[in-house]
Amino acid sequence: QRQLVESGGGLVQAGGSLRLSCVASGRTFSHRAMGWFRQAPGKEREFVAGISWRGGSTYNAEFVKGRFTISREGAKNTVYLQMNSLKPEDTAVYYCAASDSMIVVTRDRDYDYWGQGTQVTVSS
Repeated sequence: QRQLVESGGGLVQAGGSLRLSCVASGRTFSHRAMGWFRQAPGKEREFVAGISWRGGSTYNAEFVKGRFTISREGAKNTVYLQMNSLKPEDTAVYYCAASDSMIVVTRDRDYDYWGQGTQVTVSS
């Protein structure tokens, strides 16, 4: 059974950094684009960043451009989200997901495998 497991969340002060990891187990997701989403309390889940199956193409949501970087390491079947210059409004549960596409997609309905999420809390 395919699984995605996130880690790396936690509590950080504004301006700080965190790196989230998403490890895929079971069958490989190497031929799938991967993405990170987040959901804050009382808000809908939103796309954060995505990366193509080979890692050659990435796309970030406007609100994280210049601050967050998505990457993937095929040999470790792992996707990362490096988050710098964190703001209190970045506080949310962050989810890793595997899409049914090889290119980056931003709609959550285009992703069919999801991790359980990891909490990121940014204090002011």
